[in-house]
Amino acid sequence: MTLSDELLRGPRGRRLCLAVLTNADDAVMSAVFWLGHELDPSPGTIIRIGGEDAEVVEDPTVTEAEVAELIRRVDLTVPISDEAVRDAMGESVDRARYWQEPDGEDLVAALPEVREALRPVAERLVAAMPELTAPFTTTQWAVDWRPESDSAPIERDPAGVLARWAGDQREEEQRAVHDRPEDPSANFSGAWWSVPGELLTTRAQVRDALEYVEDSLGWEVATVIPVRGTGRILEVGSAEDWAELCRQHPMDVTASRRHDWFRVTGRTGRWIIPDWESVAQRWDAVHLTTLGYLSAATRLIEVDDDRATVIAGWAPDSTVWLTDAAREWEGPRQQWQFVDSGDRMTWTATDGS
Repeated sequence: MTLSDELLRGPRGRRLCLAVLTNADDAVMSAVFWLGHELDPSPGTIIRIGGEDAEVVEDPTVTEAEVAELIRRVDLTVPISDEAVRDAMGESVDRARYWQEPDGEDLVAALPEVREALRPVAERLVAAMPELTAPFTTTQWAVDWRPESDSAPIERDPAGVLARWAGDQREEEQRAVHDRPEDPSANFSGAWWSVPGELLTTRAQVRDALEYVEDSLGWEVATVIPVRGTGRILEVGSAEDWAELCRQHPMDVTASRRHDWFRVTGRTGRWIIPDWESVAQRWDAVHLTTLGYLSAATRLIEVDDDRATVIAGWAPDSTVWLTDAAREWEGPRQQWQFVDSGDRMTWTATDGS
């Protein structure tokens, strides 16, 4: 399987490919919008403003075949810029949802004809993203979503964090067994993530750590902390790698995840995630590559005939630290703010970094 094939296996990878086109071509953007609006299970309401004599306009009807044809017409001889990749990646990560159905544009990108039409885009993205399969590096960044004056030291007791996190997951699982119905379509929601977020760092650029964030709470200030670590590092570069990790270190979360992950994947059955305390007995850290994220996050991952899992709450090219193997490193902490740069909102270092 080629890297472009792998990219198109995952909802986030397909959304990346689609966003590159919708951000660059108005005809594709319009067609994807209207077909996505039709497919979206929660599309919202479109309000048109006009006077009393304004003509009533019907919503356009767009087919899968028409979207695919518009995609095939886009001129792909122009190289995809770094900024175009960054914008599309930010959109893909931002639209990852684990507590409700995929949105309309994710559903458009998954349609067979559209997916096939996106193949040339995926091939060009592979060429434009040399870090797609890059492994762990010792130099990392941690983000504290507070001003530098209020930022805290990086976590020096991962074992304690893992113990509390595992305890919380097991307690919620037990409560869910008693308090929530077994019907996965029932209107219940709870924990949906599969990794302790407070132990995450990224190896990528600082802006990536700030922009590629799932379920962002709209932060406008952040302190970025230089981190260095090493040790026994497990690379997760595919859905199969994640399934094997869950197979070797399973934690059952069926009752607490079944309702949210049913909405995401449509699957009924048992769910597991890694038991991170158990994983820490063998590995110091687990690194999720960019391709691993794009090909596997928000996707149903079968573990065996009875169990499945989802990669949720991560970011591309990020590492979860399981032991005390990472330290804050040389160089000052940097404070960044989300500001209006004229034509867009961007993260900018307040100290000129």
